[in-house]
Amino acid sequence: MKWDFLRRLFDRQHGKENDWSYSRKYDTPASTDWGLMGCVLALVIIGLVMVFSATISLSDSPKYRTTPSFFLIRQFTFAVIGIVAAYITFRMPMRTWQRMSLVLGGLSIVSLILVIVPGIGHEVNGSVRWIRMGPVNVQVSEIVKFAAVIVAAQFTVSRQFFMHSLTGMFPIFMYVAVVAGLLSYQPDLGATAVFCCIVVGIAVLGGLSMRIIVPISAMLAVSAVVAIITSPWRMGRVFAYLNPWDAENQLGKAYQLTHSLIAFGRGELFGVGLGASVEKMHYLPEAHTDFILAVIGEEFGLVGVTVVLLLFYWLIRRAFEIGRMAIRLDQFFSGLVAQGIGIWIGVQVIINTGVATGLFPTKGLTLPLVSYGGSSLVITFCALALLFRVDYENRQLMYGKRSRK
Repeated sequence: MKWDFLRRLFDRQHGKENDWSYSRKYDTPASTDWGLMGCVLALVIIGLVMVFSATISLSDSPKYRTTPSFFLIRQFTFAVIGIVAAYITFRMPMRTWQRMSLVLGGLSIVSLILVIVPGIGHEVNGSVRWIRMGPVNVQVSEIVKFAAVIVAAQFTVSRQFFMHSLTGMFPIFMYVAVVAGLLSYQPDLGATAVFCCIVVGIAVLGGLSMRIIVPISAMLAVSAVVAIITSPWRMGRVFAYLNPWDAENQLGKAYQLTHSLIAFGRGELFGVGLGASVEKMHYLPEAHTDFILAVIGEEFGLVGVTVVLLLFYWLIRRAFEIGRMAIRLDQFFSGLVAQGIGIWIGVQVIINTGVATGLFPTKGLTLPLVSYGGSSLVITFCALALLFRVDYENRQLMYGKRSRK
């Protein structure tokens, strides 16, 4: 059958594929995954606390000149907006999101075009990635990631018979090429990498042939290398990342990285204590956004960083479990959406952690739910609402199956 390979791919081992009662998480249709809910809540609370800690010294900066709680209040406001948006997202059935895939794909491309139009796009730190809407700036790449999950899942489901044909996959390749090109033009190589990983990852989980995976992966790798080589600014960052302690790089392109590493070093095992970070005192730029993990490492040490990463591990693991269960219930679109969200959060956490610890060149990616940023927080809430929606529909279907036995 068309979907037999997916069922085999995601079934549990040892013959439990028809045992609907194997998991106590699905006892009743009204039950909620409180473990996942608690994990998300813990990350949001950690984010609010660390944003306040990382920005408390910015009130005396000439750039901001505001109250010590300014960023905390804004982040809390964004969290409230995100909860409202998440509730609206959760109330919409997955079949509705499936029908909206083309609209979301078109909206993402139009928004990327608008952001590069003079007078509409807003420049911050040399990059044009935002559209100003009143008092807030909307980061378009976050909308693109959300749309990518829906578009890739729907395309994979609707084009299942063409997963072994290069010509059959041409439409999704064109979508990836257009969106990746527009993202690179901003420039935003980090968001481009996350977007490509989401689309390719969902296609691979949906059964994309290895004959297509290998050349596409090679083409993406070559495109990334060309994008770096043709940009002196990116080349400078790569060389600075390879040798951050060089005297010239320390005060230049590797300035953020060296101070991030100093912050981790000062934290040692248990950290210097909440609020006692030195690097956030105007030494480490963007300590409340891209490098908030360095502040966590300095104030709570290796133990604090490990706790945060374990919370993300739990969240990503549950996303894949929920997706696998949806596929076993013949909800293939929902299953791929859930696992696409897991890929999205997982890749972004890996890149953000790698940048903060010096494993990857510096990229402007936030730590989901933790870093300061309204667009990232609200869209991540919406993505997690989709995950909870898939879980909710799984429970409804499983209750119905058990009740008919």
